[in-house]
Amino acid sequence: MRVLVTGHLGYIGTVMVPMLLTEGHDVVGLDSNLYGRCTFCDGITDVPFINKDIRAIEARDLEGFDAVVHLAGLSNDPLGDLNPDLTFEINYKASVRLAQLSKKTGVRRFVFSSSCSNYGAAGENLIDESGELKPVTPYGESKVLVEEDVSKLADSDFSPTFLRSATVYGVSPRLRFDLVLNNLTAWAFTTGEVHLKSDGTPWRPIVHVEDVARAFIAVLGAPLEKVHNGVFNVGITEENYRIRQLAEIVEQAVPNCKIGFAESAGPDRRCYRVDFSKIAKTFPEFKPQWNARRGAEQLYQAYKKIGLALEDFEGPRFKRIAHIKALLSCGELNSSLCWKSENA
Repeated sequence: MRVLVTGHLGYIGTVMVPMLLTEGHDVVGLDSNLYGRCTFCDGITDVPFINKDIRAIEARDLEGFDAVVHLAGLSNDPLGDLNPDLTFEINYKASVRLAQLSKKTGVRRFVFSSSCSNYGAAGENLIDESGELKPVTPYGESKVLVEEDVSKLADSDFSPTFLRSATVYGVSPRLRFDLVLNNLTAWAFTTGEVHLKSDGTPWRPIVHVEDVARAFIAVLGAPLEKVHNGVFNVGITEENYRIRQLAEIVEQAVPNCKIGFAESAGPDRRCYRVDFSKIAKTFPEFKPQWNARRGAEQLYQAYKKIGLALEDFEGPRFKRIAHIKALLSCGELNSSLCWKSENA
């Protein structure tokens, strides 16, 4: 297929693109490259791409594509909280408009990167795709709204699919350090403390970034009747952990470290355990290859290789919110998070 991947230069996109190419797809990217200075390691695959903010996309940009894989957006809760109105403008309104334009230009498949954070405050019981959605942040709310509105566009000519990924972890050329396993391992490596910012009791499902890409590849290769207007949780049921359990895994993976709690550590409203049996039954060919223990070991080796320092992942080099704030303060971005200069 000829596939447009929005956000192809981000955390998931830089891992997914080479895997799509390996599967024989013709890939074009679309990205405003906000994080061009946040490259963690080599491995960004060069593909043709449209250098645009997702809000500026036009119908002509979508002509000739068989599928759109939509990853682009403000990627986490702190960024979403920075300006909730912008979160809804970029993550919600621009996503729905992209789907509408895709349908108008004859794109048949639209695969949306949603999130298990849609379940938000679901509690400790396993929840599947039919469960109540209880997002607790602007980020989660925006994902729910996209699913609701884009699903209404589905017909015999336009087939959306919604993939609710667990919390992602693992090495990527554009690695994110705000994700729980990536973050805990980074604290352990740089300070000797597995630094917990909550009381460690909330549940989270986690999934490796490569396994997320495998799920998207499975959906793109599936008969339309299998995926038409469908919702799939992406992960492994056995990979639900309390945050404290993840800290213990990191403590075992990183030499000479101990678990510690931030002074403000307390309960976290976000607590959800997710059932991933649907994706396993629907796509027998989808074979996740990672677990938390292997992921922590991979991250430790990667941090060791580059000599990661605390100021790297807690400062503007790699921390998404700090990087955006730095670009705003030096005047390279305007208040709408658009580049002020084409040469920026």
